[in-house]
Formats: sequence, C-alpha cells, structure tokens
Amino acid sequence: MTALAPTLQEFFTDRLTRQKNASPHTIAAYRDTMRLLLVFAEQRTGTPPSRLKIEDLDAPLITAFLDHLEHDRGNSARSRNTRLAAIHSLFGFAALQHPEHAEVIARVLAIPPKRFTRAAVSYLTDTEAEALLAAPGTSGWIGRRDHALLAVAIQTGLRVSELTGLRCKDIQLGTGPHVNCTGKGRERRGQPDDPLFPTSRGRALSRDTVGLLIARHAATAGQSCPSLQAKTITPHTLRHTAAMRLQRRGVASNATSRRLA
Repeated sequence: MTALAPTLQEFFTDRLTRQKNASPHTIAAYRDTMRLLLVFAEQRTGTPPSRLKIEDLDAPLITAFLDHLEHDRGNSARSRNTRLAAIHSLFGFAALQHPEHAEVIARVLAIPPKRFTRAAVSYLTDTEAEALLAAPGTSGWIGRRDHALLAVAIQTGLRVSELTGLRCKDIQLGTGPHVNCTGKGRERRGQPDDPLFPTSRGRALSRDTVGLLIARHAATAGQSCPSLQAKTITPHTLRHTAAMRLQRRGVASNATSRRLA
C-alpha cells in the first residue's frame, strides 16, 4: 500500500470529521473532488487509484486536472477554485504526515487560484419579495409548504442546506409548539424528527428541488412583478435578501456580513 491511501482516509476521518468538525456538505464536496482527481490521475498515468503515490499527484498533474475541470467539464473559475481549495487542504494535511514528500507538496500548495470577476449578488426588493411569497397557491399542502419555505428563507437567510435540514422539532410556535399541515386528503402529523419541508413521500427536499421550486415560483411572480423577470432567483438570492432587509432596518453591516459567511 502506498502512503496516499491511508493519508486520504485519515484526512477524511480524522482531519475533516474529528478535528475540523466539517459539515456533511463540505465533506461531500471534498469527497467528490478527490474522486474526480483520482479518476483523472488514473486516466493520465494508467495507475489505478489503489496504487497511486503522493508523488504521482504532482503540480503538473494537478494543473492539468484543473484545466480538465474548466475545459472538459465546463466548470466555472469559481468551481475550479473550490476544487483547488479542497486539494490544498489535503496536501496541507499531507505535509505534516509525510515530510519526505515536502517538495512535491510545496509545489502543489503553490498553485494559485484563478482570478475571476465576481458577479454582483442580486437581492429582492420588498415588493419583489411579497410577489414571490404570493406565488405559491395555498389551497394544497405543497403550496403552503413552498410559501412557508420561501418565508423562512427570506426572513432568516438560512443556507439551502440548513433549510432542507430543518426538522419539526426545530420550530417553536408559541405555547404548545406544533406544525400541522392538511392537504388533498392526508394529514401530516409533524413528528419531531420529520423534515419540516418534506416531499410528497415525506423525505427532506433536496438542494436541487429547492432551487427548482424557487425558480418556478419566481417565474409565476414575474407575471405580477415584472422587475423579477430580469433577475435570476436562487436560494442564495433569498439569503442575500434577508441580509439586505436587516441592513435597511439599521442592523450593523458587520452583522449582516457574518450572516452571509
């Protein structure tokens, strides 16, 4: 066995999980980066992942991998930099475990992120936010679910992963807290560990589903609020909207910056 395999395992089980207490989303993103890198390395070197060495993943190969992400997989510069940050994190950990590979590791850590122009993050005005909240029909439980999800997103600025991770027990609604949704002949009992925003099968909504439902309701809202038609509305737009609403109410800018962190 080469040093790479145990280093990878220890990076995920010890460094990310135990030491840094990384979120499941972060761990999944790092895992996907390493999977893509190992597949690319195997194709480039002809060596299966189980036999790859740390020195096989040198700076030229990592640079070629980053170019592959951009040109072959269509990743943006931002996504490329996110993958590079994961690789830097792994190699920073490996530097402490395997100083015998210090030169190879140092060259990888020296690969710079790619410069790119940051797009201005849009947000909704109060009128646009009200139009979006009015878009879901509330005659059925799915419409009421979507309305509640949009309201929570706009008011709290939670990340989409935080929204989908909410459980009924996380919500307090005054004396005798409870959640009770009725629609189309079935009652949702709202057990404490049930997803707060479930699918029709009772599972938690996925990140992609949240993005799609927001886009769908934004298109509906655009019929009554034309300014929405010029905006791409994403979960992050609602997160930024929450921060801007706080700022307009006089909340200090450093507090809103922490909210978006």
